[in-house]
Amino acid sequence: MKKFLLIILLIASKSFSQNRFSGTWSNEKCKDCKKEYIFTITIAQSNSAIFGTAEITSDHKELNSGILEISGYVYPLGDKAQIKLKDKDGISSSAVLMANDGALQFSKRGGADLVPKEIILNKLYE
Repeated sequence: MKKFLLIILLIASKSFSQNRFSGTWSNEKCKDCKKEYIFTITIAQSNSAIFGTAEITSDHKELNSGILEISGYVYPLGDKAQIKLKDKDGISSSAVLMANDGALQFSKRGGADLVPKEIILNKLYE
């Protein structure tokens, strides 16, 4: 009986964290930040893989990024992901995503200046 309960607990925790990163995330609804740009990420999570697109839009032409391709993976515990963003010319940047209470913390780790260094994103829709 104890083994059966342990298996059910493991399955429940796996399904809870399975698609934590899926959806469209943006800083569009940010009330306390100075908005010079809108950073939008649309990602889908399948088991431990992440795929999607990102875009920075702004009134300032030099801040616009165009469509960026996202690929990456989710760490085993399911609350942290490592992603790579690549533009149409092959220039790339890497970042870490941390899921926390309906928000996504985006932290750039290295690469080209395609994206902001750090930002909090809110979920717009699934």
